[in-house]
Amino acid sequence: MAKINVWIKHWQEGDERAAESLYNHYRESTFRLAYGLLGNSSDAEEAAQDALTYALINIHRYDAQRARFATWLHLITVSRCRDRQRRKWLPRISLSVWLQRGHELPDPRPGPEPRALQQERDNQVWQAVQALSRPLREAILLRYWAGHTYRELAEILDCPVPTAQSRVRRAHQRLHRTLAAFTTDKLEGEVV
Repeated sequence: MAKINVWIKHWQEGDERAAESLYNHYRESTFRLAYGLLGNSSDAEEAAQDALTYALINIHRYDAQRARFATWLHLITVSRCRDRQRRKWLPRISLSVWLQRGHELPDPRPGPEPRALQQERDNQVWQAVQALSRPLREAILLRYWAGHTYRELAEILDCPVPTAQSRVRRAHQRLHRTLAAFTTDKLEGEVV
């Protein structure tokens, strides 16, 4: 934490190496958060880049008395992801049209059993997280992917701390129900 504050101070004084250090330090976590919120790597890359660029250009606006730098940066990242989602328009195509155009579905047969099972579980968790409403998805990703406290969550999401806690709790409940239903369906499908 001390090195972050030193980098911030040096960058505020014009040391470009400090800006590069901040960028390199936060690049991966910012991308992971954006990817978790957007579910698309190219959109996440652009949103993370926008957030980091904005934070570094506007470093004079950062106030260490109000929040940690990571909290401030993740606030900007969430905002950039929300903007990107609002502007995004994806054409939808039905499965039958997709198949009529000659596209084939990937082969569903698993490779080595343990790896396939783990991949399936990972996919189900990912789909369950992506199916959450935006406020719940943001809360759960900021809490567990980005490692923010509830106080930081409240600041990033611009809500009271109890609301941030409630969103995480509701996200847990929805994920538990969704994943429990998947497990039950899976077991029923395997019974012969």
